[in-house]
Amino acid sequence: MELTRPATAQGARCVTILGSTGSVGRNTVDLIMRAPGRFDVEALTANRNVALLAQQARQLQARLAVVADESCYGALKQALAGSGIEAAAGASGLSEAGERPADWVMAAIVGFAGLPPTLAAARRGAAVALANKEALVCAGAVLLDAVRGSGARLLPVDSEHNAIFQCLDEANRSAVERLILTASGGPFRTWTLEQMETATPAQAVAHPNWDMGAKISVDSATMMNKGLELIEAHHLFDLPAERINIVVHPQSVIHSMVEYTDGSVLAQLGDKDMRVPIAHALAWPRRMKTPVARLDFAKLSALTFEAPDPARFPALRLAREALQVGGSQAIILNSANEIAVESYLKSQISFLDIMRIVTDVVERVGGRFGAAAPSSVDEICAVDEQARAEARRLCAQRATAG
Repeated sequence: MELTRPATAQGARCVTILGSTGSVGRNTVDLIMRAPGRFDVEALTANRNVALLAQQARQLQARLAVVADESCYGALKQALAGSGIEAAAGASGLSEAGERPADWVMAAIVGFAGLPPTLAAARRGAAVALANKEALVCAGAVLLDAVRGSGARLLPVDSEHNAIFQCLDEANRSAVERLILTASGGPFRTWTLEQMETATPAQAVAHPNWDMGAKISVDSATMMNKGLELIEAHHLFDLPAERINIVVHPQSVIHSMVEYTDGSVLAQLGDKDMRVPIAHALAWPRRMKTPVARLDFAKLSALTFEAPDPARFPALRLAREALQVGGSQAIILNSANEIAVESYLKSQISFLDIMRIVTDVVERVGGRFGAAAPSSVDEICAVDEQARAEARRLCAQRATAG
């Protein structure tokens, strides 16, 4: 028996969640479930978690559910039988989800795979809540051109960029002196290089402050996440890298800051809960109530800050160099990192091998492409494929040697 979909409430925001079964996606679903009648769900996507995707689609009465892994299509179709919810799979299904007529799209697919559906949403003028930093890192110019051409709006969801978005005085952009991205320092903030060499994947994903997926957690441990966020901030806020600083703030209470020419520094503070920035983007330009814990300033013992150690965390230098060189460097950096992290999570290489491999790939592949940035998705994919192939080769070499 098919479920009868209720009429959309007047004024309800129509939303799509790209990556609904991941950490950001699940938190977005949670907020929507807590605000009945305020949101109408067009599409949900997942990589291969069919059971959770089907459950979410039924709970939210979505119109479309998409699984990226085509081998899972039959299972999804069966899980949605009788619901009236459409099922799709593969890259074409993901792009269709981005193209569907939602007012607001959460772009939360991790990695390069999230680029095509995110671009599809931007090209039709949706408000795109950007939790996929790789879309801007790899295709900054292409994505921003799509946004300008369609009148779309980018709403940053990463806690750091959302904090800057909240603190930024749009009427006085010329008065912004610098942006200050905060970093927790990850699980290895105080470890020596000798200790980091033998760090296990289980130790790397055990983030001290945030509950995130494995890939993002490893990026936090290497601080590559902060390097990618530096590149993302450059594109989002149109500031050169030298005016974007990074400071380690272990408590993760201040999520980032904006410094103005008069010496004022505005900071956004909040609990370590991704539902805060997600809710800000989901309700923008208004606010919505969330169940997150409120800060008790009387119980905050201290807020401390320190400079990141470039010797132990070379990812920050690599990110700045990628911005300085331009062209395809940021794509190569990101693609090599994705492959190296994947290999590390399979225990094929060591923790410090991640950055060794990324450095080698950037040096070896970077010279193959000109100084101009790729101007199309096809050109971006060509760079991405070469970087990944080289990274896989180097990972296999190290795995064999180890």
